[in-house]
Amino acid sequence: QVQLVESGGGLVQPGGSLRLSCAASGTFFSINAMGWYRQAPGKQRDVVATITDGGSTNYANSVKGRFTISRDNAKNTVFLQMNSLKPEDTAVYYCNAGVHVRASHYQYAWGQGTQVTVSS
Repeated sequence: QVQLVESGGGLVQPGGSLRLSCAASGTFFSINAMGWYRQAPGKQRDVVATITDGGSTNYANSVKGRFTISRDNAKNTVFLQMNSLKPEDTAVYYCNAGVHVRASHYQYAWGQGTQVTVSS
């Protein structure tokens, strides 16, 4: 099984920056893709950015040029650097990972979420 723990959220002014981290722990063979999702009150959970085990990235159009996703495979950790933050970025941010728990079993894991608030 795998556990994901996010950190780094907080309150920031518009135009500011935050860096989120998500560390995976537990018993598993490998982690494939990892990603960041966000959910605002009353809204559905939407993808923000994803990164494969090989380092290929994809971003939601709303964050392209402002956010950067990266990972440290040795530490089983994924990061989200958020620059030029806007009030509409306010949401709970969740980490997600596709995990090979064993050779014949693949599952998705979610973190508990970390609050990001962008406000003056």
